[in-house]
Amino acid sequence: MSNSSATADSTPSVRVLRHVWIPLADGTRLAARIWMPAHAERRPCPVILEYIPYRKNDFTAARDNSLHAQFARAGYVSVRVDLRGSGDSDGQMQDEYAQLELTDGVEVIDWLSKQPWCDGNVGMIGKSWGGFNGLQIAALRPPALKAIVTVCSTDDRYAEDVHYTGGALIASEMLPWASTMLAFNARPPDPAVVGAGWREQWLRRMNDTPAYIEEWLAHQERDAYWKHGSVCEDYGAIEAAVFAVGGWYDSYCGAVLRLLEGLDAPARGLIGPWAHSYPHQGVPGPAIDFHAEVIRWFDQWLRGRDTGVMDEPALRAWMPEWAAPGADLDERPGRWVAEDAWPSPRLDAGEYPLAGDSLGPAIRTDPRKDAEIPLESPRTVGAYGGSWLQFGDAAGQFLPQGADDGLSHTFTSDPLAERVEILGVPSVGLRVTADRPAALLAVRLCDVAPDGSSRLVTRGLLNLTHRDGHERSRPLDPGRAYDVTVPLIATAHAFAAGHRIRVSVSAAYWPLAWPSPEPVTVTLSPGGPSALHLPERPGRPEDARLRPYGPPLADPPVPIRQEPGTSDRTVRYDPVAGRIEITLRGDDGRFTDLTDGGYRRADSVDRFTLAEGDPASALVECERTEEIGRGEWRTRIVTYSRMSGDAEAFSVSNGLTAYEGDERVFHRTWNAVIPRTGV
Repeated sequence: MSNSSATADSTPSVRVLRHVWIPLADGTRLAARIWMPAHAERRPCPVILEYIPYRKNDFTAARDNSLHAQFARAGYVSVRVDLRGSGDSDGQMQDEYAQLELTDGVEVIDWLSKQPWCDGNVGMIGKSWGGFNGLQIAALRPPALKAIVTVCSTDDRYAEDVHYTGGALIASEMLPWASTMLAFNARPPDPAVVGAGWREQWLRRMNDTPAYIEEWLAHQERDAYWKHGSVCEDYGAIEAAVFAVGGWYDSYCGAVLRLLEGLDAPARGLIGPWAHSYPHQGVPGPAIDFHAEVIRWFDQWLRGRDTGVMDEPALRAWMPEWAAPGADLDERPGRWVAEDAWPSPRLDAGEYPLAGDSLGPAIRTDPRKDAEIPLESPRTVGAYGGSWLQFGDAAGQFLPQGADDGLSHTFTSDPLAERVEILGVPSVGLRVTADRPAALLAVRLCDVAPDGSSRLVTRGLLNLTHRDGHERSRPLDPGRAYDVTVPLIATAHAFAAGHRIRVSVSAAYWPLAWPSPEPVTVTLSPGGPSALHLPERPGRPEDARLRPYGPPLADPPVPIRQEPGTSDRTVRYDPVAGRIEITLRGDDGRFTDLTDGGYRRADSVDRFTLAEGDPASALVECERTEEIGRGEWRTRIVTYSRMSGDAEAFSVSNGLTAYEGDERVFHRTWNAVIPRTGV
């Protein structure tokens, strides 16, 4: 094993190899960190691989230690690899989930399986990016890959990721994520690892990196670009066993249910109360001993031990109870429930007709509720919706929904006579007309407490030019009525007796949804499919006897220091100008490697601006700063990204500036105008 040695991270039972080169067939070297049981070179072990672009040396070092050191203690060689073009790895990253990334991953698995400390069996684990490419690489069937654990990921890159949802452009995520990746791709390799050529590699990395936003905007429909890497195109390609994991606060949670339904391979699902995080670090809690669940899964499929995982229910999920918005940042009230099969034949299809301002079975007989309802939605509705991608911090969480409800049309039930629990994918059917060729709907499902406070349960968007599917947009005929269905994000929730169910509908939702190209009035018409459809879950006595999850394990000691980060969200509204500005600020906190003084710190600003009545005023601006260094070696990356649009096209610009010490060593700008295609 080249360029490796045990370090201060090591213990008598686990060796930590901080820098290991994995050679690829084209001469590229990928940088890896390995946690190895002390006996592995005498008694080979299965390998667990995490394969992501986030820098093993600093950005994910604390998380990596919390995850991989425990796997090594359990007798697995656990390996964390930086993708081509990231961290200390050679080469260039050209996009998310590019074919080269996946074929590199297949090579890495083959290399790992042939090492003397590996018994030939490999599993993959990953959250978000690593969850995505775990599924994608499994679909390529590398022979040594026997099982994966995919966390907070998706099977459909178009329908459920940070770019588009319901055919609508996610303004709150697309440019911010592209801006983050621009800064990430510009981070330098470590001179202490790659040697004297580090500066040339860094400059080449920055010069060759594309601005991802341009490619994402060039594909506004679900074409071959998005089908690549979307394993829903062929679930049958996956033969490795899949443990799919998510959280109800994470917008990727629906993939867990779809994977359970679509896969022929052995599969189990777990959905907790968490945001976008590993369950042992899950917020809101309760967090769990996720290591134990992963080890049971890999023991079953990599070691051939019968751990009982396939005798347990197909799906375990947290059933959340009511909590006042903002009161459950640390812990979400609820309980664990399970379904033996998914889709579950036990679920009932609850239908709640919508008319006037009412929701419920009795309203169809009331002629006063047959009027048409124009949605002249203020474009500032949505300010209290929080982030599409939530990490559990207060800045990203949704707020009480009363203000957004007041700017929407609402259908509200009478107080419930008895408790209603739901688990699955709700949907709302509506009959609509619009006075322009393009329009969107934002639909929210809320739980209204007896005191009138409104809590977001789930939501969904539908770009009405995508009413017949996402592969081809179709302009609306102004004035024509259309029957549409708006799927909402998968959820679980217990509506308590005495609470009311509310559906809120608007034709705007800023900053989550980019505005329609021109001012538009959408009208809700009576009749047709107008109803809320809920996947209602009857009680299951066996839930009380479910195997309990243990508490998270303490992180093994490691010579690093990660200071806590901060985040905040401010909303400024000028009622005279009708202008709203929402600003998110984040600071990752300073990371320090106590063995050599290496450090990283980063901060970000995202600003979303929109003026009432003027969709062309929509503006997203993103700033990123990354500082990485050690002693006299100091680097700093600064990026600025901007996105606007008119009725015909989007305009995007990006700037990247890099400093070594106090000297500016690189500057580049990107500018593009990209026609709108039904968005």
